[in-house]
Amino acid sequence: MQPATTPLSSYVATWHPEPVTAHDPMDPGPAAAVSALLDLPEPAARAGDPLPPLWQWFHFLHWPAQHELGPDGHLRDARFLPPIPDRRRMFAGGRCEIAEPLRLGEPAERVSSLAAVTPKHGRTGALLFVTERHEFRQSGRVRLVEEQDIVYRSGHSGGGPHPSTIDDRSAPGPEDPWHLRLQPGPTLLFRLSALTANAHRIHYDTPYCRDTEGYPGLVVHGPLLALLMLDLVRRDAPGRRVGALSFRLRRPVFAGEHLLAQGAPSGTGAHLRTATHRDAQHATAEVTFA
Repeated sequence: MQPATTPLSSYVATWHPEPVTAHDPMDPGPAAAVSALLDLPEPAARAGDPLPPLWQWFHFLHWPAQHELGPDGHLRDARFLPPIPDRRRMFAGGRCEIAEPLRLGEPAERVSSLAAVTPKHGRTGALLFVTERHEFRQSGRVRLVEEQDIVYRSGHSGGGPHPSTIDDRSAPGPEDPWHLRLQPGPTLLFRLSALTANAHRIHYDTPYCRDTEGYPGLVVHGPLLALLMLDLVRRDAPGRRVGALSFRLRRPVFAGEHLLAQGAPSGTGAHLRTATHRDAQHATAEVTFA
C-alpha cells in the first residue's frame, strides 16, 4: 500500500471506468412503499402516472452478494467506487434535468457513467469529489439526466464537529410558507435503507456510528432530506411540474432530531431547505418549473 501521504489523485490517475447500462420495469410497488414511508394518504403515483422527482432512486436497485460488502456495509469494489485506501463515502448533492418525468409501468433504461473526478483539500483533509451521470430513457427518449456528487476521503480524518448527544425535544420554527415536519427514528431509517438497498451501517448500527464513525447516533440518509424538500413542491404546488433541480447536503442530521423541510416559491421555481434546531440549512435545494 502506498504511504498515507500519497495524494488521492495518484490513486485515480488511470481510473477510467466504462459506462454501464441497467434496466428496470418501473413497477408501481416502490412508489407505493415510499408513499407509505412518508405517511401519505395514498400512493403518490400509480401505473401510468409520472414519477415524482428523485423517486428514480427507488428503482434500478443492485443487491450484491453479502461477501461483496465491506466492514461499513458499502461495497468493497464497484464500477464507480474510486480505488483509494480505507475509503469513506458521503453523498454531497446533485442535479437533475427533467425533459419528461419517468412513468410507472413503462420499462426504462439507465446509462451510468463517470462525469468527473476532482481532488480537493477541505478542513478535514484530502477529499476526492466523484460525479456520476445517469441518463434515464423510456420509449427510446432521454426523459431525465441526473448527476450525483459523491465525496470520498481516505481513513478516519474526522467529519467535522458533531453534538455529543442528540436533542429529541427542541424543534425549529417555520419561517417559510411551505413547511413539513418529520422526526425520523430508527424504524423509518431501516425501512428507507431497505427501499434503496443501502447497507451502510451509519443508518442502523448505533454502536458502529459512535465507536467507529464518531457520530452521536444514527445518521439520517442525505437522500431523505432531498426527498422531503422536493415533497414540499408536490404538496404545495401540485399544478407545477419540476423541470430542473439541484440540491446540496451540507451537514448530517441524526435520528430523533426534529426536521423541518421548508421553502417558498420564487416565480420561476422555489427555494427549499431542511433545518433542525441546530442548523437552518442542513440541506438546500433550488427548483425550476418547466
